[in-house]
Amino acid sequence: MSTPIIELRGLRKRFNEGTAIESEVLHGIDLDVHRGEFACLIGPSGSGKSTLLNMIGLLDQPSGGQYRLKGVAIGQSDDDTRTRARLNTLGFVFQFHHLLPAFSALENVTLPMLMRDGVVTAAARAEGAALLEAVGLGQVLDRKPSELSGGMQQRVAIARALALSPDLVLADEPTGNLDTQTADDVFALLRDFNRRRGTAFLIVTHDPRLAARCDRVVELRDGTIVRDEAQVAATPGAD
Repeated sequence: MSTPIIELRGLRKRFNEGTAIESEVLHGIDLDVHRGEFACLIGPSGSGKSTLLNMIGLLDQPSGGQYRLKGVAIGQSDDDTRTRARLNTLGFVFQFHHLLPAFSALENVTLPMLMRDGVVTAAARAEGAALLEAVGLGQVLDRKPSELSGGMQQRVAIARALALSPDLVLADEPTGNLDTQTADDVFALLRDFNRRRGTAFLIVTHDPRLAARCDRVVELRDGTIVRDEAQVAATPGAD
């Protein structure tokens, strides 16, 4: 089997280290995610899901353990190395889209190219337009987020997450702020990109209907993985 995109071994996270109120929220996490996987991370509130996603996304540093990204130890790297690794390997979709309100849909999608290259080329704009077309928004390239519905804004955020062709997209409750039908549509888009492009996804969700449509379920409780198993994904509409 090929090298996993991420390899976590004994990963720990403590807050308020060295103080009387120090607490550990991740207790020795072991987790691999391979190319093309479509996995979900589930568990009750406070179980450590978002903290774990922040560790994987290089938005925070672990307190202990090992993190290898595409075979390279990355967990305790400096900020510049971690920033480059995020841009080159990872994409992010959150419950709230975090689009820049003054930017058009296309400008929001090409923002990762600007961050990486310092300029948005004609080729980058064409790729951004193609991604918006792929998520059904080819007709709203120049609209600002305030001119789009919540579901459309989340589609722009998905296109942005895919702008640099990441190996892995981390999605933290990407449908949590949407109505049921729009959530199903957005989830179907993630699944489609997984199948057509081979992009791996790790999705945090509280929705059992959506979890049932993933190929792998990782369950976290009290900062520990208590279940990690493959499943036959449910067919949409069969709920």
